[in-house]
Amino acid sequence: MFKVALVGEFHNVGKEYLKNNKINIVETLKYEAEDLKNILSDCDAIGIRTAKLPEEVLSKCKNLKVVARHGVGYDSVDLNYLNQNKIPLAITGSSNAVAVAEHVIAMFLSLSKKILASNQTVTQGQYTKKTMIQNTVELYKKKVLIIGFGRIGKEVAKRLSAFDTEILIYDPFLKDSGIDVKPYTFVDLQTGLKESNFITIHIPLSKDTENFISHKELSLMKSDTILVNTSRGGIVNQHDLLNSLEQGKLLGAGLDVYTVEPPPKDDPILTAPNIILTPHNAALTIECRMRMSLETAKNILSVLENNPNLENIVNKNIL
Repeated sequence: MFKVALVGEFHNVGKEYLKNNKINIVETLKYEAEDLKNILSDCDAIGIRTAKLPEEVLSKCKNLKVVARHGVGYDSVDLNYLNQNKIPLAITGSSNAVAVAEHVIAMFLSLSKKILASNQTVTQGQYTKKTMIQNTVELYKKKVLIIGFGRIGKEVAKRLSAFDTEILIYDPFLKDSGIDVKPYTFVDLQTGLKESNFITIHIPLSKDTENFISHKELSLMKSDTILVNTSRGGIVNQHDLLNSLEQGKLLGAGLDVYTVEPPPKDDPILTAPNIILTPHNAALTIECRMRMSLETAKNILSVLENNPNLENIVNKNIL
């Protein structure tokens, strides 16, 4: 019988799927390296949410056959170690796209309509001063730049089309592949940043994408631009973003991810003007948690049964 460790809280639907397939499950909410070394040492598979799996932990897992992320980001896992030891890393590629896309649209609309400020006006008894809430804008007919056109980017585009927006795509890897994205338009990054009214980011964090949006890129944006990041903290330089917001160089920003998570209580980004902050929960709808738990379980079982779903394997080249 295979032994699978689930690190973090998983919806029951995924756990039941594994149990019904005669998998022995070990659950833990302990994330410290020393604890994980002991708990995971004899496991055949690991399902993780936010725990970190560095080489010092993975090297103790002598039976390990697969690591499965409950999500799509994998910067918390030592991919080099997995590659060297020919251990596949799976992600829930099809589970969270809709939830995150809806979160992006919610942030766009909340920021463009200044919903939080409007709510405060009413609750603080300043209803008659509603004209003080200025510069609300529409999504209708605006240009929207999607940075990264994977599953989530595509779902965002699908929803934005209902607002009659003009959708611009920055994804050099996809463009080089020759894929047609009509009716959308490929653009270079500089053009997209200069022309867009709304910008949303959907790329993984890596050495190449760290501080991908910093002072140089922010300075190219128009003063009526709204920027949203639901991908990974560190892709947007928070210090530079704070400066742009404080100087009125952006209309607003929405962050679901941060350079340090959770952000320190004294992090100045928490008091920035014209910003909406959420606690990395874009993909944590009830429906999405069920889908991710089940897809994680299916990813694990497919590898253990020597029939991996290659669409969800990050390092499929090692198989």
